[in-house]
Amino acid sequence: MPSPYFNREPDSSYPALKRNGDAEMVKQKKAIRLVTFNYRFAEQVLNSKLALKREIEGVLEDPSIDVPSLSRPAFNKILEELFVARGWEAQPLVFGEAGDPTAKMDFMKERVGVEVGFGHASFIGIDLLKFQTASYSNLDKIDVGIYVVTTKSFQKQMKELYGKNWEGSLTFEKVERYLPHFKSAIQVPIYVVGVDL
Repeated sequence: MPSPYFNREPDSSYPALKRNGDAEMVKQKKAIRLVTFNYRFAEQVLNSKLALKREIEGVLEDPSIDVPSLSRPAFNKILEELFVARGWEAQPLVFGEAGDPTAKMDFMKERVGVEVGFGHASFIGIDLLKFQTASYSNLDKIDVGIYVVTTKSFQKQMKELYGKNWEGSLTFEKVERYLPHFKSAIQVPIYVVGVDL
């Protein structure tokens, strides 16, 4: 008598379940990692404030961040909560004009300014000028800027794995490519941090 185990038709649902299970495992295993670009010795300036540098990295890699839920507005809100909880000033004025959103930086603490660049790629110039303005002239509010953006890979994976559209957002790769071209205008050290998966 033939064994019922060897003469069965293959279960066509098993490969699909296995694939779905693998996808679920991939989703669960995804965690934020960071890539960086050092402009005008920003990392050396930050290393003189090592606890603050680690605090920023800790916020961006916080294990409580639910990666599958990260739309641009959701990620901005999460970062605001995490930075403020650690004593960062949210939305400090750069120029002193309260009604203009471009006149504010996202976060500031101990002469370090943070700008989160999850918006459209066209905002790169405005964001970089905030750092320059806050650093020089009579303002003299920061010694270094931290520019937080996402990588192309992050944006692609967010769409493919979680259905979150980050298309049109500024990318780490673009900032890394463009920032050196601004060297005569942007003289403040800027540490570019790319959020990746």
